[in-house]
Amino acid sequence: MTPAAGEVTLDLGYAESGQIDKAFSGNWQIEKVPVWLKPSSFAGSAGTPLSLRVQADRNVGIQPTAAEPQLSDVIKVRWQAPGSATWVTSRWPVQARRYSLSGQIRWPAVTGADALVQAGTVQPAAAGPARQVIVKYRSAAVAQAVGARLGQGAGQAGSAEQAGAQSLTPDTAGSARQLSAQSLQRWQRAGAAQPVARLGAQTLLARPADPQALLTALQQDPAVEYAVLSAPLSTQQVDGPAIQPAGMQPAGTQAEGTQPAGTQTNALAQPVIPTDQYASLQWAYRTLGYGAVWRDMEAGGYTRPVTVAVLDTGVRYDHPDLQGQPLTPAEGALDVLDFTPAAEGQAGYDNGDGDGPDRDPTDPAAPRRTDHSHGTHVSGIIAARWGEQAVANSKWSTSGVVGAAYRAPVKILPVRVIDAAGNTDVAQVAAGLRYAVGQPVTLGGQTFQNPAPAQVINLSLGGPISAAEARPLCDAVAEARAAGAVVVAAAGNYYSSSQVYPAACPGAVAVGSVTLSGASAPRHSEFSDHYAEVRLSAPGGTAEGTTYNGGRLNDKPAPDQIFSTDWDYAKNEPRYAYQAGTSQAAPQVSALAALLLSKGVTHGPEDTEARMFDTATDLGPAGRDEYFGYGMINPAAALEAPAVSRAAGFSLQSDRGQSYQPALDEQGRFTAYLGTGTYVLRAGHDFNGNGVAGEYGEGGVNTSATLSAEQPEVQLSPLQVR
Repeated sequence: MTPAAGEVTLDLGYAESGQIDKAFSGNWQIEKVPVWLKPSSFAGSAGTPLSLRVQADRNVGIQPTAAEPQLSDVIKVRWQAPGSATWVTSRWPVQARRYSLSGQIRWPAVTGADALVQAGTVQPAAAGPARQVIVKYRSAAVAQAVGARLGQGAGQAGSAEQAGAQSLTPDTAGSARQLSAQSLQRWQRAGAAQPVARLGAQTLLARPADPQALLTALQQDPAVEYAVLSAPLSTQQVDGPAIQPAGMQPAGTQAEGTQPAGTQTNALAQPVIPTDQYASLQWAYRTLGYGAVWRDMEAGGYTRPVTVAVLDTGVRYDHPDLQGQPLTPAEGALDVLDFTPAAEGQAGYDNGDGDGPDRDPTDPAAPRRTDHSHGTHVSGIIAARWGEQAVANSKWSTSGVVGAAYRAPVKILPVRVIDAAGNTDVAQVAAGLRYAVGQPVTLGGQTFQNPAPAQVINLSLGGPISAAEARPLCDAVAEARAAGAVVVAAAGNYYSSSQVYPAACPGAVAVGSVTLSGASAPRHSEFSDHYAEVRLSAPGGTAEGTTYNGGRLNDKPAPDQIFSTDWDYAKNEPRYAYQAGTSQAAPQVSALAALLLSKGVTHGPEDTEARMFDTATDLGPAGRDEYFGYGMINPAAALEAPAVSRAAGFSLQSDRGQSYQPALDEQGRFTAYLGTGTYVLRAGHDFNGNGVAGEYGEGGVNTSATLSAEQPEVQLSPLQVR
């Protein structure tokens, strides 16, 4: 047969797979297949009939709005008849329906007999006719005399001249007496001898039966500076729920821990928005609600000094945005790395700084080193300075970025455990852990002991080693935690479900990464390892390079990565850079742990960890899961920061870590077109200004459903927001 005979159109509908059979005796090859379709084979040889099974993956390519009900594309197949050198191409249309999840979010209902249901309009009200006349006299004395006479009302005895004379004081000059008498006559002839209001020493207000007649009369009065109609105005407000300003709580709602609607007496505090040059690129702080936390700091209370040991590549003390933030060698900083000179038959080992363990944890310049200063980047996330800074070069930023700590007395203890090439091992990290919490360690024949043990330890490092290989590392983690330190570790960037140590050690807080999604809640970062030991998530960005955080840097879209302090080793000068990974997520958690201890909300590793777990924003499947752990940290809730917004919102999340936000109609109904999986619908309010609604203390409610080929259409029960 020829390829043109019996063309194929494959409609999978809701089926997970489909079959294509062709009785063709030549060669064939699949030239193109949709990304959401997986064929059982890509080629066949002469003598074998084409029998092709295709599997659909409806989870591929779903946009945040989840608005596309159908997947449609073509399979391109090349054919070669037996004995022919010519290839012919066929195009087979193929389509599949995405599964659908429908639901409704009901916001709290409000009733009132004096409330108009119809939405307001933006257009100002039509102006009505002018009814009043404003008169300003040149003399206060004349205005007083005229006003006093008119205030007696019509029908009083005596002529206007007599009334004017009686109203004037003995001190009133003769000319003023005459002017006031003449002016009274004009009022009377215009039929306006009636009570008036006084708008000042020289200004009167009248509401005559004929405003135009009085206006004409007084505009000819030499005693009058001006007389005008009181021009009508109208409101300029925008009414109605469809145009309600962002940040307002729906009328009549009451969230947990707040006063009932109508009883709140104090206006909301405003979030703190840093003005440092690159602060707008630091989307992670907005996502975590730090505007409310920093406002809380300005009220005081963060008074307890806290040290965060950053076990990393070391730090650049000469970065202007870190001046005064890292502890110095005299205050306990340490480089644990060994140095072995090359000898005959031995390669030796140089960690990059040319010497062994010492008190200088500077991240050195060295041949073949990594491009970034990883430890400097991590340290800046926690404690970069705010505001202006002294710089030695006019090209450098004078304000840079900000760190989470802001005004809290949080310091960095640099412990260099990673060499210039980015390498370390279990022994080096174990030594750094023990040193950080005050245990004596002997390195290179010297004994070192930290004079001020750290309360928090950040480990933005790790590897997919076995549990047996990790035992010495996990022992050191356990000892550090027993000594009173919160040990935070990066969950790993291996795109897998394999355990990574030290994050998987029982005493560590393993931190996965989230990034922006385009919906109201973040999604799981594609590189972030997911396994049972993951306990929390925090912003670490994405490596895909296809999404942006809304800002622009040097006239280019700013990617969804973490912007922080860095060092340019080619130029030997400070810089700022984007980096992504669980290495960037871990210090977000370390910073929160430090702030909890600084404010006195918690006092040790047990209650600090519990507080972070309990207040985390539950993402993905309900409860703890391997993608997000207990959820994304929520600093504002954990630190009991004041509310800075009253917005309402919702999100829809999958058990694969994706986040969606389908459109709602006027009744709060939606339909989302999705793939296989379990989905959680959450709704509530946003009090910390991070755009994620229904977090801890925000009156959140949720429901869930599973979609599959057996259950492709699900209608959820309405979700009532409290």
